[in-house]
Amino acid sequence: MNEAEIIMTVQWMQEYIEANLHERITLKDLANAAGYSPWHAARLFKDITNKAPFEYIRSLRLSKAALTLRDGREKIIDVALDFVFDSHEGFTRAFSKEFGMPPKKYYKYTPPIALFMPQKVFDTYRAFHKGGRKMNEKKESKTIFVQIVERPARKVLLKRGINATDYFAYCEEVGCDVWSLLTSVKEALYEPIGMWLPRHLISEGTSQYVQGVEVPLTYNNTIPEGYDLIELPPCQMMIFQGEAYNDDDFMDEIGEVWIHIEKFDPTIYGYQWSPESAPRFQLAPMGYRGYIEARPVAAMKSN
Repeated sequence: MNEAEIIMTVQWMQEYIEANLHERITLKDLANAAGYSPWHAARLFKDITNKAPFEYIRSLRLSKAALTLRDGREKIIDVALDFVFDSHEGFTRAFSKEFGMPPKKYYKYTPPIALFMPQKVFDTYRAFHKGGRKMNEKKESKTIFVQIVERPARKVLLKRGINATDYFAYCEEVGCDVWSLLTSVKEALYEPIGMWLPRHLISEGTSQYVQGVEVPLTYNNTIPEGYDLIELPPCQMMIFQGEAYNDDDFMDEIGEVWIHIEKFDPTIYGYQWSPESAPRFQLAPMGYRGYIEARPVAAMKSN
């Protein structure tokens, strides 16, 4: 088997797990999905994901269960049974081991926790092994949508890096699992974001690029170790959104939006750039919605 075949085989098993997360899954089931013996399928899965199949399944079930408890839709015992735990006691033991607190405490207080959010391994493989455009390949002109949004006074729960000025450097310094914790924040006003902080919000010895999630001014839940909670004033943001794209091409699409922004003149909308008034931010790149980035602006004074 070549590398791509191995990766694709593991993704088939990942997809089978997601489709059957609320049912009992045996190693034979995964082996059938992969088309290999149970022993070989399990070895390939662990080699690629760094988790044994049942460790992976349990972590994924517990994280999905935690989100259900966070949103308060069901009783703990119903959640336990729905995610294929045989008893309240067994679910409590597993949940406590995974997140450091029993489900009853989490259900009551819903502090931020580090969820297990696996990536599709074949999608990741394609993103880092895709071929570039040929020199003579014609590049189509794409539409960039622009709008102004108002951001209210708010706080942001964030984790700082050291020297990072972009996502990849940040992951090397901090790790790529910050998003999983930010996603768990019940009080979040919006989805998690990557941010480039203005100079006055950068603590000495920390990075310009950070990841965080915006929460109300009234937020008083747990601040996880290593995280900061800072306040942001009301601001206006100019949102740039590219067209939908193939997920393989995410780096090209981000680059196209950046080129558009650098050439864009906000004065045509009656605004000017205001880089120190708020963090510039990006949403997680998702092909179906296009790449989205926001830059702070201020309304120009009329003469």
